[in-house]
Amino acid sequence: MKTIDFSYFIERYNAAEMSNSEEQWFRKELDGNEKLRDEVNLRKRTDEVLKNQDIISLRNKLSIIEKRREANIPVRNSKKPVYQKYAAVIAGLVIVGSITLFTGKNLSNDEIFNRFYKSYEPTTETRTGKYTQNADFALALDYYNTHDYQNAAVYFSKVLESEPNNMQSAFLNGVSNFEEKKFPEAKQSFVNVISDNNNLFIETAKWYLALCYVKTDEKEKAVNQLEIIKNEGGIYGNDAKKIIRKLK
Repeated sequence: MKTIDFSYFIERYNAAEMSNSEEQWFRKELDGNEKLRDEVNLRKRTDEVLKNQDIISLRNKLSIIEKRREANIPVRNSKKPVYQKYAAVIAGLVIVGSITLFTGKNLSNDEIFNRFYKSYEPTTETRTGKYTQNADFALALDYYNTHDYQNAAVYFSKVLESEPNNMQSAFLNGVSNFEEKKFPEAKQSFVNVISDNNNLFIETAKWYLALCYVKTDEKEKAVNQLEIIKNEGGIYGNDAKKIIRKLK
């Protein structure tokens, strides 16, 4: 049986570029493949680190060292694997992780949040207008995609006035309020999505709800919510486990 090279799919999954059917297939693969889940989380963490200028600087220094080393080593294989672009950053992560471990530094809630948070991006279908029959939704989505979360929340709320069961709007309304640091409103939206129990946004809503509790320093609620996420073993399971260790 031919082994699937998941590299391409991991990139698309983390970039929220999969179609609904493709994402459902990939999630099923994740459910039965712990190594794949670890790789997805590693790629996601690495991409987040790439946004951090300090780590980028470290990566560049490591790259220079690597080039100097390679200059003295014969090249045996000109084909560069897709993982190569991550190598320097992973090395940086190891160094940063070691520093944290040996200094015994306790991370603040904001530090935990910054380490594990990645802004939600709507799926390709959403961004291309598949669900824009409602004019208010289309406008809200335009605001959301330009990171004008304040106006996005206003128009997602308008959608919900006429379509209270529109869980996509409820979820994106929650994310918009979350980005605006309006955590009580965000929490309520995520609770509504989770309580609906019949939509595609439940898993991510649970993750956002846990992050709300982290940001509002509700440690017990955060741990309880993260335990649920960890036990369900989804895409956020490993990160939930790590945050729990840092909160306890």
